[in-house]
Amino acid sequence: MVHKDPENGIATALIHILKEGKRETFHEIMKELKPFDIANQYENLPVKHRPLFLEFLTLDELTGLLRHLSQDDQLRALRTIGPARSTDILDLMKNDDLAFLLSGLPQKEADALIAEMKQEEMDIIRQIMNYPPKTAGRAMTNRFVWIHKSYSVERAVKKLKSYAALAEYLNYLYVLDDDKKVIGVASYRDLLLAEPEAQIEDIMSRNIVKVGVMTKQEEVAKIIGRYDFVSMPVTDDEGVLLGIITVDDVLDIVVREANEDIEMLLASGKAIDFRTKPLVAARRRLPWLILLLFIGLVSGSIISRFEATLEAVVALAFFMPMIAGMTGNTGTQSLAVVVRGLVSENLDTKKMLKLIFRELLVGIIIGIVCSIVISIIAYIWQGSFVLGLVVGVSLLITLIIGTLAGTIIPLVLHKFNVDPAVASGPLITTINDILSLLIYFGIATMFISKLM
Repeated sequence: MVHKDPENGIATALIHILKEGKRETFHEIMKELKPFDIANQYENLPVKHRPLFLEFLTLDELTGLLRHLSQDDQLRALRTIGPARSTDILDLMKNDDLAFLLSGLPQKEADALIAEMKQEEMDIIRQIMNYPPKTAGRAMTNRFVWIHKSYSVERAVKKLKSYAALAEYLNYLYVLDDDKKVIGVASYRDLLLAEPEAQIEDIMSRNIVKVGVMTKQEEVAKIIGRYDFVSMPVTDDEGVLLGIITVDDVLDIVVREANEDIEMLLASGKAIDFRTKPLVAARRRLPWLILLLFIGLVSGSIISRFEATLEAVVALAFFMPMIAGMTGNTGTQSLAVVVRGLVSENLDTKKMLKLIFRELLVGIIIGIVCSIVISIIAYIWQGSFVLGLVVGVSLLITLIIGTLAGTIIPLVLHKFNVDPAVASGPLITTINDILSLLIYFGIATMFISKLM
């Protein structure tokens, strides 16, 4: 038995076991670990020891391991173990996990792997891959149990038992008619409480919540969360049952979407974690930052245009960073509120207008309070009522505009089916910087004669 150090785990012991080729000891350790823990140990190993670690794992352990790796690490692992074992693993993987993995491969490489799969699995995964990314069709699995409406409870239980090893979730049995359309659902509880000779059609629930294959994954996640379902049927336009989406799939979707939103909010593009190499992390951040750099040059050109105003009243420069910073901060706060709301709410036009009006009032309240504070500070510091008025009014207007920009921009993007997280924090901050400087120096120029 290997002692598990809470700090270092069992990585050190595993390295020695791998070097010495002790397969039996290795498998004893793996039996004690969950797939997530196996993946964690794999990621903690030095890269040079990972191929042997993968070689020692059984097919079931490899399948569980891949589920908890990032897409890039999944692809590296498959290429390491070679096409023969990869094909066996693909046959064991859940359809939605497999579709996600294959989407990261070049088309030729993905086709080559699919071509070696079992015919039934091959046909299913090709069908799933034909659906657009981030739709219910891409996230569904075919591992479910269905029963015909004419079944008795006894016959339904027999079928349930015979498919127990294949079904992803056995909490619900979906009831189909002769055309394979979903007409009802029966739960474990329904079967347990019913008499064996009772007809499924008499005990099933006809109040079905289902989604179409083209429904967005985020919408599916909302529905499952709203009704506390464990799984949900996915149908075509005619109501024919094609697959199901399970709650663990939804959790994967939510985590993946949250990570993508965070990446875009931070303008970092692709995923960056603790293990990302410096050059890779820099390459992924640079495109956005370079774009924002050029946009930021506009701020410099604005300041140069008002050079005469700055020379006349040098004190204006002192408040310039504060004006721009506060505007960007309020915009980012509103953006965070909207992006979070779009995930948890079904926003129609009425709700959007209500949200915009609410944020407008928030901007006004924040603007009034902050402008009064900064006006008093400016007056005490410079002894100029006009300077306090210019700074205060500028801050009031820019905070209102910044709040509205952080609210309206993501809502507009959402309306046009664009991920609102692309309205990233740095982008809104940069836009608000430009607007705030224009307003600040514009008002200051209007009152230049009284400021001098």
